[in-house]
Amino acid sequence: MYKFNVRVYGLLINEFDQILLSDEEEYGVRFSKFPGGGLEYGEGLIEGLKREFDEECSADVDVLEHFYTTDFYVKSAFNESQMISVYYLVKAKSNLNLKFKEKIFDFDEEGEVLQAFRWKNVSELETEDATFPTDQRVIELLKERWLKRI
Repeated sequence: MYKFNVRVYGLLINEFDQILLSDEEEYGVRFSKFPGGGLEYGEGLIEGLKREFDEECSADVDVLEHFYTTDFYVKSAFNESQMISVYYLVKAKSNLNLKFKEKIFDFDEEGEVLQAFRWKNVSELETEDATFPTDQRVIELLKERWLKRI
């Protein structure tokens, strides 16, 4: 039997043309990605994305538009499942009440699961700013769209 792992992520760009990145560590494994995570059984994509932003960022977001869905095979970095990731452009309904960091993996706490947030100028975004292949593809697409805008 094949196992699929459906993930949903939000691309939140602020008024300074910076995108929100999440630096995380789980059980000794460090990675950088966009805010979001796994869809729970019985949950729709939009509902799951809003829940993830509430859980991770204590933020209520408007989902503006679909941006990208994985169109190539990706095996999970954590188990034997196939990843299907869906990305949306989102907008925060109010100011984010988070402590933003300047450098990568600058965690305040200690423990098995850690998370920190930082802003990165979209114009300076590089594929290496994200750990996973789907996030890296999204960065390529985002930069292509960004260049057309300028």
